[in-house]
Amino acid sequence: MADISLTASMRSNLLSLQQTQSLMDTTQERLSTGKKVNSAIDNPSSYYAAQSLTNRASDLSALLDSMGQAIQTIQAADEGIKTITEFAEQAKAVANSARDEAVDMSSAKLTIGALAAGKSKAAQIDITINNADGTAGTPVTVNIEANKTLEEVKASVLEQINKEGSGLKASFDDTGALLITAQDGATATVATTTPGDFTLSVPKSEPQVNESRQKLAAQFDSILAQIDKVANDSSYKGVNLLQGNDLKVVFNEDRSSDLVIEGKDASSAGLKIAASANDWKTNADVDAAITQIEDAIKELRTMSSEFGNNYSIVQSRETFTENLINVLEEGSDKLTLADMNEESANMLALQTRQQLAINSLSLASQAAQSVLKLF
Repeated sequence: MADISLTASMRSNLLSLQQTQSLMDTTQERLSTGKKVNSAIDNPSSYYAAQSLTNRASDLSALLDSMGQAIQTIQAADEGIKTITEFAEQAKAVANSARDEAVDMSSAKLTIGALAAGKSKAAQIDITINNADGTAGTPVTVNIEANKTLEEVKASVLEQINKEGSGLKASFDDTGALLITAQDGATATVATTTPGDFTLSVPKSEPQVNESRQKLAAQFDSILAQIDKVANDSSYKGVNLLQGNDLKVVFNEDRSSDLVIEGKDASSAGLKIAASANDWKTNADVDAAITQIEDAIKELRTMSSEFGNNYSIVQSRETFTENLINVLEEGSDKLTLADMNEESANMLALQTRQQLAINSLSLASQAAQSVLKLF
């Protein structure tokens, strides 16, 4: 198609109108996207700099989610430690109750031989007491009068041993054995001045099983089982800090900044708490359990402190990362975002300019139109 010849004034006005339309297209794009730099064509330097900032902010946002999950993992472990500590304190209370229960540490066999006219001769029983704290208690002396029957001797012995303030409790079993229990965790040692027809033998025997202690020992073991279950249940998304699992938290996009949270073994075995030994027959058995529990509570407090410190670190880094993401995004926006007020004013000016160009083009075309009047 042959070129159409335009007058100089029309071509000038047409070019101005085309330029105005191009500027309007650019302004409309900025108004619709809110950005003055939408591609590398608009401003290569600003575009790529903003893209770099945006990419880093996106990478940090992904790490931010990981930090949040790490905080939840630490919180799960902390809740487990709190519960385990409560169980440990409960176990200690049970052990202390067992320690207060007396054990038959001394058993004596009282024998009265065939006496003339069934009467006894004078004798003496000496009982020494060692308190639970290692101090010596007040000794108890039991006197057996002469010319008493077996029943009278037994009644007299029980009356003298079981008197208020003696710290002892005595009874005879069906075989005639004299069982002496020291109260409040103390122990008793028995000796006697023996006449010819009266003997008091103190056999070397193991402490007698105390049913109350036996039941308390069973309660203690059941609490240890609960400690193990809580330690096992304190996991979050497959990571259990109370069963020795380590947790690595990454803080930056190139993974050069991180924190490794070491897991702990918060089970009864990890805390070195053994099950009740020997049904807690002896005070030594109970004392050993109490010592283990106290050491375990100290260890749990140390764990709680360490996890609390790690929690604060991760939380602080999470807050820092959130603020850094905002800084990066704000920096990117400063390079690319358009001033909407300015662009709106530009659009209004361009619309006015476009209208004026159209009018000018119309005036320029009138000279050519005047030729038609000759016909």
